Amino acid sequence: MTDTFSALSDPTRRHILDRLSETGGLTLTEIGADLPMTRQAVAKHLAVLEAAELVASQRDGRCKRHYLNPMPLAKIARRWLGRFEEVPLGAMAGYGAGFGASR
Repeated sequence: MTDTFSALSDPTRRHILDRLSETGGLTLTEIGADLPMTRQAVAKHLAVLEAAELVASQRDGRCKRHYLNPMPLAKIARRWLGRFEEVPLGAMAGYGAGFGASR
């Protein structure tokens, strides 16, 4: 899971994931078309995303197409965010009042 958080920490990689969520099956050239960096830099970002299993790749003839793999994100949502959905809002109501009063 550390690889997932590490991969998500970079804005360029988040941008790549956004692109792949909109249109899957993009090639390296298509992904890098709107990024202000070299093809090699985009390839390095994709390698980090693949290592974190956020991106799956498939050969299509001479092309390699990249797809978003949402499973690691779903695991994070269940493990880290899901537990906060069950917290009653009334229990958190007084939390902010004490914080702002000390300023």
